[in-house]
Amino acid sequence: MFTLGNLFSGCIGAVHLVLGDYQVTAICIVISLVLDFFDGFIARALKSNSNLGIQLDSLADMVSFGFIPGLTMFVALAQNSHTGFPWYCYLGFLITAFSCLRLAIFNLDEDQKYYFKGLNTPSNTILIFGLYYAFKENQSFVFLFNNTSFLLGLTVISSWLLVSPVKMIAMKFKSMKLQDNYPKLALLIGAVIILIIFKAVGIPMVIMYYILVSIIFQKQLN
Repeated sequence: MFTLGNLFSGCIGAVHLVLGDYQVTAICIVISLVLDFFDGFIARALKSNSNLGIQLDSLADMVSFGFIPGLTMFVALAQNSHTGFPWYCYLGFLITAFSCLRLAIFNLDEDQKYYFKGLNTPSNTILIFGLYYAFKENQSFVFLFNNTSFLLGLTVISSWLLVSPVKMIAMKFKSMKLQDNYPKLALLIGAVIILIIFKAVGIPMVIMYYILVSIIFQKQLN
C-alpha cells in the first residue's frame, strides 16, 4: 500500500507539473518521499519484506523519482524556448533514462548496504525539482534557467551522477563508533546550517553539499 501510494502520488505530481501547478507537484514529491522511506521500514518491522516488494519499490520510484525529474528538465527547457518544443527539450528525459538504469543496477548490486554507488534517485529528484521550485518561487538560480546550455549541462551531470562509481553517504549505521560516522555527522550539521540560512532555497543546495561531503569522505564509505 505504501509503495503503490508512492507511485500514485508520483503520477499526480507529474500531471500537475505539465499543467504548471509546480506547487502541487512539490507536495506530491514530499508525499512520495515519506511513503518511500516508510514502506521498507514497515515491511521489515512486520517481517513482510519480499522480492516482490523490492521490485515494486523500484517501479514506483521510476515514476516519482525517475520520470518527474526528467519531466522537470523537459519543462524547464521548453519554458526557456520561444519556439514551442525544440528537439533539445527532449534531452531532459536522459535523466529519466539514467534513473531507470540506476535503479536496475541498484537492484542487482549487493555491495550497497551502507553506502550508495552513484546519486540515489530521490536525492537527484530533490536536486532537479528543488532548483526548479526555487526558480519559480522567487527567481533563485535564474542564471541557470535562463541559459539552455547550463540546463543541458545540468542534465548531463545529473545523468552521470546517477550511474557514477562515486560512493554516496547512506544514513545507515554500520556501527555506533563516532569515528565511523564522521561523514554522516558532517552531512547532518551542514544540512541543518544550510536550511537555517537559505530556507526552501537551500533544499537543492543540501543535495549539492551531500555530493561534496560524499566525495571528501570517499575512503571512509564502505
